[in-house]
Amino acid sequence: MAKRRMIRVDAGERRFNFRIAGLGFRNGHVLVHRATHEPFWTFPGGRAEIGETSAETLRREMIEELGVEVTVGRMLWTVENFFRYEQRDYHEIGFYYRMDIPQAFPFHETDIVHRLRDGKNDLEFKWARATVASLRALDIPPYFIAEQIESLPETAQHILWHDGNLDRPGS
Repeated sequence: MAKRRMIRVDAGERRFNFRIAGLGFRNGHVLVHRATHEPFWTFPGGRAEIGETSAETLRREMIEELGVEVTVGRMLWTVENFFRYEQRDYHEIGFYYRMDIPQAFPFHETDIVHRLRDGKNDLEFKWARATVASLRALDIPPYFIAEQIESLPETAQHILWHDGNLDRPGS
């Protein structure tokens, strides 16, 4: 088996990352996850590997993390995301897709529905109400998604996000 090559570049205290994430919905909820040592949640996904498309990345990550094959839908956002995390400045390119999660994947309105060990991290997954108020309360970066969760864009949007500040390309 060929060695996996995640797309990530470290330059001292700075890191470039290429991340693909999916928004899966069910019964008015959206799937979120976190590393159990973190106070914040995010949308499931992971780093792209050299040689795979972003849709392939999302399908692979969901098989690895959820144990199910998702259907990758339309692109919602491409995000140039600049933030600080664990004493490092990140420049992340993020692709966010809609995805359909098979009904076989568990659903509960309040409880953790799935856990796994991913490298050094213990991850937990839950369904959160797909509302602005619910996602704001969970602390889910990048924060512009919480503001748009109730009215997803009709066409893909390009977002520049600077650690909580939204810039529109070309503005």
